[in-house]
Amino acid sequence: MLRFLYLLFAPALLLVQCQSPQQAAAVQFDPEKVPYPLLSSYAFFTGELRALQPNARVMPYEVITPLFSDYAHKARFVWVPEGRQAAVNEEGTIEFPDHSILIKNFYYPADFRRPEAGRDMVETRLLVKRDGQWEAFTYVWNEADTDAELNVIGDFRNVSWTDEAGRPRSLEYAVPNKNQCKSCHNRNKELLPIGPRVRHLNSAMAYPDGSTANQLAKWQETGLLAPGDWAARFAPLPDWDDPASGTVEARALAYLEVNCGHCHHPEGPAHTTGMYLTTDFREEKGKLGLCKAPVAAGKGSGGRRFGIAPGQPDSSILVYRMEADGPGVMMPEIGRAVPHEEGIALVKEWIAGMEGACR
Repeated sequence: MLRFLYLLFAPALLLVQCQSPQQAAAVQFDPEKVPYPLLSSYAFFTGELRALQPNARVMPYEVITPLFSDYAHKARFVWVPEGRQAAVNEEGTIEFPDHSILIKNFYYPADFRRPEAGRDMVETRLLVKRDGQWEAFTYVWNEADTDAELNVIGDFRNVSWTDEAGRPRSLEYAVPNKNQCKSCHNRNKELLPIGPRVRHLNSAMAYPDGSTANQLAKWQETGLLAPGDWAARFAPLPDWDDPASGTVEARALAYLEVNCGHCHHPEGPAHTTGMYLTTDFREEKGKLGLCKAPVAAGKGSGGRRFGIAPGQPDSSILVYRMEADGPGVMMPEIGRAVPHEEGIALVKEWIAGMEGACR
């Protein structure tokens, strides 16, 4: 398979070998030749690749509440071609022009208490918009963390770290294959980005140039985003891990929206469940799963009767599936090998504080 991939992409490799992408003046992107075989060929970053120092027009960004991925840290960037800019639709979704690229790097600091002290790069995922359609490409980093190679079949990597409490942790990290990317980035059977919405980005960020600014304002200042009062029109999503950003309910719903809402949505792959885990349905308790019986009972219910049983987190199917780690039971179905202890604790607190009972 690797030999086949090399032969398939060898012409593109020869094209970029004559110029060191580390020293390129601009991002290298030829829509007729992507995906390149190596991450370095795009010249998204300058200097040592693993340092992830963005090249010109490569904008770092952070989402307020991130998706959980087996405790991996992520460094996100976006690139939009010169002279083009993103727009915002009526729902607050950022719509990028053709040839835009979303770049998400997954890594593990050796010690989560000192994340700047050293890290193990695992994978980089690209979403590339070409001819009006988004395409997903995954690059797996080599053992020396000097570059990452295109991978379409998936991979497994053993990772280890010391967590915030000083405990040694390890797991087998799964890099998704190309088809698995479509399972989450799926809206009406179309591959779409998940994170870049106004309410996910409406917050301040510290930038490599030493400035701190609201991300939307920074994008507009640099010409990446069209003018508009987007920050005022769309309230920010709470930070699930920051009690100062919202109530327990608001933060739990934010967590569920980011981790589950891309599937559990009227236009998502789990629409047939009738359980929609986004903040849009805060007032429609049945659609959030309160006292809602599952559409199809089975081992996924764990013998529990309702999606959410008010006041009883341990009797709720939602919690059972978040805590599970077996295929066919755990939720999300892909993207994690271990349960997210802290996120589950928040959801449990939310359910435990609910009044009423199911009949």
